[in-house]
Amino acid sequence: MSKRSILALYNNFDEAEAVVKELRTTTIKGFDVNDDLIIKSPIEHPEVEEFLGNKPVNIQWFTLVGALSGGLLAFFLIAGAQGNFYAQSKGGKPIVPFPPDFVLTYEMFILGGVYITVLGFLICAGLPAKRSPLYSAKVSEDQIGILVDAEESAAATLKGIFTKHKALEIQEEAGK
Repeated sequence: MSKRSILALYNNFDEAEAVVKELRTTTIKGFDVNDDLIIKSPIEHPEVEEFLGNKPVNIQWFTLVGALSGGLLAFFLIAGAQGNFYAQSKGGKPIVPFPPDFVLTYEMFILGGVYITVLGFLICAGLPAKRSPLYSAKVSEDQIGILVDAEESAAATLKGIFTKHKALEIQEEAGK
């Protein structure tokens, strides 16, 4: 089914909060409030986290995987390079000396963690992303926008909820 984007503008943050709370309590087929709802505002509202609910944070898993893979890759590359020279006499020293290898492994452990964390941030933030199909300059000035993506069957119900809560303006664009 095709998705439809709907943007509703509100002057009052409390009214926008009431809309989101109603969307959370109402079951609408073709609309998932956790994935298809975006709040746009010109200023920061700390209360948004309360009524939107907790979102999963997966950055720490990228950091863990990056750090472990960076450290393991570094150790095996360094040990492999040292192991290639096993035919040379080492004067009683081990072929793969661990203390100096751990220093370089530690550095790559950190470097791998940092690079993959930055990559994970970009992935989790959805960057680079296409612009929203609907935009209003009023959101940058003083109004709060609620952008929803829903199937055609849910569009009428969503517009009804927006008008019930006194939306100043409702913009609509058919998706693909």
